[in-house]
Amino acid sequence: MTVPHRDKCVMCVAPHTSNYDFIYAIIYDRSYGGRAHFLMKSFWFFWPLGIVLRKWGGVPVNRSQKSNLTNDLAELMKSEPGFRLAVTPEGTRSANSEWKRGFIYIALKANVPIRLYVLDYSRKTIICHREIWPSGDVDKDMKEIKDYYSQFPNAGKYPAKFVV
Repeated sequence: MTVPHRDKCVMCVAPHTSNYDFIYAIIYDRSYGGRAHFLMKSFWFFWPLGIVLRKWGGVPVNRSQKSNLTNDLAELMKSEPGFRLAVTPEGTRSANSEWKRGFIYIALKANVPIRLYVLDYSRKTIICHREIWPSGDVDKDMKEIKDYYSQFPNAGKYPAKFVV
């Protein structure tokens, strides 16, 4: 890791091409003493797995219902000490060039940086060499983020599923 430690940040983690990504990211974060929160489909929060996922920092997301999730998470991030949120911008393990933008809004509203983590299976490592502070221009920020990740076309467990 070559960026400074942050007690509060949004952790943008890509590429997300396999369920193993979650396991490796959790182990990586815990190895640094962290306890990042993460978003996951509400489908996975059934009993008893839901209890474990919440304990690990899971936040269920029901995509079929309209909600104020970005506002709620930004407020939680502002009020909770040491709140870090890990997100996968693709929002799926399948190829998807239309990345979700909610994480940029969360960081902007909470006034925290976005750290760019790469799950690099080709080198068997997780790296974080860059962070950005949201500018307020979400399109510009997303372009900067995608430009950064375009340097790692073969990083995912299944590279064909990673589209920038």
